[in-house]
Amino acid sequence: MIPKAAPIALQRVVLDTNVCLDLFMFQDRRWQVLHDALKHGNIEAVTSASCRMEFILVLGYTKMQLSIESQTALLKEFDHLIKLVDSPAELAKPTQLPRCKDGDDQKFLELAYVSGADALITKDKALLKLARKTIRSELFRIFTPEAWLASYVPTEALVKQ
Repeated sequence: MIPKAAPIALQRVVLDTNVCLDLFMFQDRRWQVLHDALKHGNIEAVTSASCRMEFILVLGYTKMQLSIESQTALLKEFDHLIKLVDSPAELAKPTQLPRCKDGDDQKFLELAYVSGADALITKDKALLKLARKTIRSELFRIFTPEAWLASYVPTEALVKQ
């Protein structure tokens, strides 16, 4: 009897607010593969209450010039594609997690850690500076969207190997 192959685990990712804006509001075609991977369930994106709240607040900024209807539609897509998990603030604080120079971005590191994410996808320079530390500590990888796309192997391709 031939043993069955172990199921391939979905890659779990955390997306920072700017990446979410690119995906949902600006519909940046450069990240279409990422958007499609979320939409088709090939990867799992997670968020916390505080990260979700930051997205909501940014959508409401006057400079975004979004109607309430547009904000609601964008949040609905966000909620459909990104899973809400327990807030890192409610869980034990990780001791080996590096500190972000921008305290407002620490929540993304904590979320990636406590959710067991494989990757944090960000365009934030303060977070990107911590990429070597999180790899060295064997925590998770920090990628720019471009770098993540370059490393992404769709689940279907893994199954065929």
